[in-house]
Amino acid sequence: MLKIALHLHSNRYGLMAQSTSAEYDYSMKLLLIGDSGVGKSQLLHRFSDRSFIPGCRATIGIDFKNKNIELDGKRIKLQVWDTAGPERFRTITTGKPRILFAFVYDITDERSFNNIRIWFSNVEQHASEGVNKILIGSSCDLFEKRVITKEQGQALADEFGIKFFETSAKENINVEEAFFTLA
Repeated sequence: MLKIALHLHSNRYGLMAQSTSAEYDYSMKLLLIGDSGVGKSQLLHRFSDRSFIPGCRATIGIDFKNKNIELDGKRIKLQVWDTAGPERFRTITTGKPRILFAFVYDITDERSFNNIRIWFSNVEQHASEGVNKILIGSSCDLFEKRVITKEQGQALADEFGIKFFETSAKENINVEEAFFTLA
């Protein structure tokens, strides 16, 4: 089992909802937010199933998978949600378990990058204050089609005060690292 030494960050900010289940100590919900077709479903499959599905179709509505992880000796049930749009956003951003957000854009799609500000604003309006957020530039394996530089992604993350990763679900680059940084 993968162990990550993030206990000070996770516990200090109280990002976990205590569980009464014997199967896990905490439960968290990670929402993948971004335009359709940016690779959210691919990230979900890579993280939860350790697989890549070529030609993955766009999500209709909401999809989620559970993954049990261990972090600092604590068993965590992490629900990773692939959201298709803002219409159901309010219903899944409240209550327990604690909510984490990953804003996803495709490094080959300038529009998806520009729309991150809209997604971020929507989260700021509807989510609890102080929730953990991260910016993910997907498809970093498609470097020959890149239109958004790594520096642009980092600058946007710095503007929002959040961490930034470029990932590739296909090549399994930084997927677990990004998700574990949030947890």
